[in-house]
Amino acid sequence: MTQGSSATVYKNKVGGYNVVIRRGRPSTDAPIFREAASYVNSIECGSNDIDKIHISMTLDANYLRGTMAAVMSILQHSTCPENFVFHFLSARHEPEIFTSIASTFPYLSFKIYRFDSSRVRGKISKSIRQALDQPLNYARIYLADILPRDVNRVIYLDSDIIVVDDISKLWGVDLGEKVVAAPEYCHANFTTYFTDAFWTDAILSNTFHGRKPCYFNTGVMVLDVKTWKKQGYTQKVEQWMVVQKLKRIYHLGSLPPFLLIFAGNIKAVDHRWNQHGLGGDNFEGKCRSLHPGPISLLHWSGKGKPWLRLDSRKPCPIDHLWAPYDLYRSSRTWLEDK
Repeated sequence: MTQGSSATVYKNKVGGYNVVIRRGRPSTDAPIFREAASYVNSIECGSNDIDKIHISMTLDANYLRGTMAAVMSILQHSTCPENFVFHFLSARHEPEIFTSIASTFPYLSFKIYRFDSSRVRGKISKSIRQALDQPLNYARIYLADILPRDVNRVIYLDSDIIVVDDISKLWGVDLGEKVVAAPEYCHANFTTYFTDAFWTDAILSNTFHGRKPCYFNTGVMVLDVKTWKKQGYTQKVEQWMVVQKLKRIYHLGSLPPFLLIFAGNIKAVDHRWNQHGLGGDNFEGKCRSLHPGPISLLHWSGKGKPWLRLDSRKPCPIDHLWAPYDLYRSSRTWLEDK
């Protein structure tokens, strides 16, 4: 394993990877989840390494409920659910969280990697929302260094999403010579993602020369990790983070460095794969409606998260689409089942 990461890996009975499960009463601090149903491959699914679909997400105690719902939605809508390998990134060693995943999805193939927060400490600039400043929010930059060498492609997903289509369709996108594939939004006002200090600096703003930059959301991406590493994109992102520390050129955490490097040079995929903004803006998280058109993935980016709004009994109408995938149960429910 490369510097800055480590993996907690245990072989499970179906040939994947799982954390050892301790039976008995869960920790009072650990979220409790119902065990998900098992999902099996259709007869046409392959079973070789080439047939595996690699998905990476972060593990954070505040978002674990969202992560569980996301995994559930992916499995439920997949033709080949046994072909998934999940790569989870965690900033801390938290056995309770690891056990929660393993007990909720006993047949899930997954690995858990410790993300060394010191890799970004000193590089992060304060943004408009505290959640965007967490080191784990920057872990996606280091995927090429963390994932095993035999993983050449990965789908990166935020934890506040649900998938309502077979994600193998997104996995199969033809990247061509591109390193990143994601829905692209050219109608958005791109200038708002950077400060006047950036746009008035002839040298900095010239980074987009020869490109037609468009906004894309980094919460849903297909990444060619092999090419990413070969061409040193981690270091390129870090260079822009250094510039940000010296001269404030953006406000939105880990997103702008991706835009600086890749905007106007990604493989654009159908908007159906990221119906984002369902969490409202970064300040108030007000309710929003769905955009017209087909939907394959719903994304509660923004301040408002569906599990928090549902628990507060002040949900937005759109949050009821997330609720069927929620596997969370309270400690009281767990005791009643015993």
